[in-house]
Amino acid sequence: MIGRLRGVVIEKQPPEVLLEIGKEATIHIHFVVREDAQLLYGFNHKQERALFRELIKTNGVGPKLALAILSGMTATQFVLSVEREEISSLVKLPGVGKKTAERLVVEMKDRLKGWVSHDLFSPAEISLPPKESRLRAPDASEEAASALVALGYKPQQASQIVSKIAIDGMSVEDIIRESLRSLV
Repeated sequence: MIGRLRGVVIEKQPPEVLLEIGKEATIHIHFVVREDAQLLYGFNHKQERALFRELIKTNGVGPKLALAILSGMTATQFVLSVEREEISSLVKLPGVGKKTAERLVVEMKDRLKGWVSHDLFSPAEISLPPKESRLRAPDASEEAASALVALGYKPQQASQIVSKIAIDGMSVEDIIRESLRSLV
């Protein structure tokens, strides 16, 4: 069974990645053998692969939908959404309707209990604010600061740099890009 591949990424066009074996990138693999195909699903981190494996155990969630879910939010955000029963945030994911979101919460809540608090995802500081403080949609600056925290920067540092960089009308991606450039 293939569990990990290492090589240089030659081409990346989701859902496919082409590697030149023997060089830089490491991909953790979930290997599926079906009657008509042998499939490899690759992940940057073991934790993402573990969450993928939990997702495909859920009724109505196959590998394609599990990948779409993991592409739509970070593993930590997904776990916290399930723990907090935030169906509205799950419905925003591609391919996830209300019934699927409800099923994910019901079936996965117990299986994912303690994943974040036991440091299976790092950094452990990544979290969503309590439900009460999320009555309005986050703006681009807040999302960019959250993304920087997810990348390992301290929350205070992320907020400070984003407040210096962000200008009205900038996209989240632009704010993140400019923030990272200023931090280098």
